[in-house]
Amino acid sequence: MNTSALDRLAPTTSMGAVTLLVGDLDGMTRYYRDVVTLAVLDAAGDTVTLGRAGRPIVVLRHEPSLRHAPAGAAGLFHTAILFESQTALAAALFSLARHAPQSFTGSADHLVSQAFYATDPEGNGIELYWDRERTAWSWTHGQVEMDTLYLDPNAFLREHLTDAATQGASADDAASVGHVHLSVGDVRTAREFYVDALGFDVTAELGGSALFVSAGGYHHHMAMNVWNSRGAGPRMPALGLGRVDLALPDQDSLGELGDRLSHHGVQIADDGRTVSFTDPWRNVLHAAVR
Repeated sequence: MNTSALDRLAPTTSMGAVTLLVGDLDGMTRYYRDVVTLAVLDAAGDTVTLGRAGRPIVVLRHEPSLRHAPAGAAGLFHTAILFESQTALAAALFSLARHAPQSFTGSADHLVSQAFYATDPEGNGIELYWDRERTAWSWTHGQVEMDTLYLDPNAFLREHLTDAATQGASADDAASVGHVHLSVGDVRTAREFYVDALGFDVTAELGGSALFVSAGGYHHHMAMNVWNSRGAGPRMPALGLGRVDLALPDQDSLGELGDRLSHHGVQIADDGRTVSFTDPWRNVLHAAVR
């Protein structure tokens, strides 16, 4: 398929912060600060921003009038936080094991990365992961080779946890949102929106159950699956995912995105600095120049 550069997101596009709508702001702040080892970057009124090295990762917005979505609804599958070293990832995993072991849900070697999974106190999925070098990734016919292989968390800690990290992970170590994984109603509609309209490239597909997409040859910046949500329709207001942020490199890229979305019939709000829009399941996305 021939596509022009104007049909795709800029190669240096990355993920910004994920906003969560929460019922217990204090409890969720403690979890992401004390367990996930993010630092509070800003706290004003009903909103707390947490991140690493000054970079926002999770924004918690207090919405006490909302309730949890019903089982099978579309929304957030997980927010994936990318650590820059195995040592930093081990420090966060150790904190998880020490402070909230009951929230740990599993681990996997995905060939491109090593990942550990948890669920926060309000049911939002979290992935903590580290990437192997891109030169170690394998691509076949334009798709990256990923798998789900056993990864022993205790062996990982023995190999990578430092004495200093056992005294507390450093919130000064950089980390970022590496990717965001969504629960959607069907993969075909997800592809039409996230690839054809938004401009991501497909990097992997799992039949009709999951789609992985990225910009610039990353293994995936976003993914959409129907594992818990096949057939789900548009979301109703609920606790959980509030917004997904995309970080674009320049104003031209942002303008091209707005034009492309409008061309595909997606309603946007464009104030000249940000382009906001919703996907077919009413997940809110917000694109801005980083």
